[in-house]
Amino acid sequence: MSQAARLRDIQIIARRDGRVSVEALAAHFNVTLQTIRRDLGDLAEQGKLQRVHGGAILPSTVANIGYQDRRDLNEAAKTAIAARCARDIPNGCSLFLNIGTTTEAVARALLAHRDIMVLTNNLNVANILVDNPNCEIIVVGGLLRRVDGGLVGTVTMQAIQQFKFDLAVISCSALDEDGDMLDYDIQEVGVSQTILKQARRSFLVADQSKFRRRAPACIASLANMDSFYTDAALPEKLARKCEGWGTAVSIAQTVAP
Repeated sequence: MSQAARLRDIQIIARRDGRVSVEALAAHFNVTLQTIRRDLGDLAEQGKLQRVHGGAILPSTVANIGYQDRRDLNEAAKTAIAARCARDIPNGCSLFLNIGTTTEAVARALLAHRDIMVLTNNLNVANILVDNPNCEIIVVGGLLRRVDGGLVGTVTMQAIQQFKFDLAVISCSALDEDGDMLDYDIQEVGVSQTILKQARRSFLVADQSKFRRRAPACIASLANMDSFYTDAALPEKLARKCEGWGTAVSIAQTVAP
């Protein structure tokens, strides 16, 4: 394997796991410890990773990773989470799906649903649901974020306020140990908060990697959500908090490829 390919794969592993170790990477790629240390040093110089004792971690950042990278990360987990969430979405309801690759997975899981109305500020969600003839699609307006097809800003918030829907299904970029849902774009945060205000019930869909990420802007607490769909057991402290808040937690089982 070339170094360029190895560096790419190291970044994929780091984004999936939050951190990497020299010994584990050396065994994974069947190379020497010195080779991996040199690779991690190169990635650190490029600002892609931050070196720590015995390995490296994702650097602290106020910017999200690229849309294509996010779409490819934890794809099996997102599919499982979406399928589990879709089981709790009844036919004949109205719901909002926000920006995110996990909510896009939920859209794909809704292709067999009947008589539903889906509102969204995500052009990718709208394009997915075009294939469901029994789904009415409403795209709320706003400022187009070209990198991921999201619509954000004041116009989007004002458009959402014209509706009251049965269910909001949202995702986030990060979750902290206190149960706060976090994101990078303050305009997107404002939109997500507006979505939650206009929903009768609210679901969060987020895979376990979100617990290993940090983002600066707070959307809301899991205390405000009716259900949380993920792919791994929560940290014990947060699990107890969710129980106290009355937030149902559903663990989707990821099927190995």
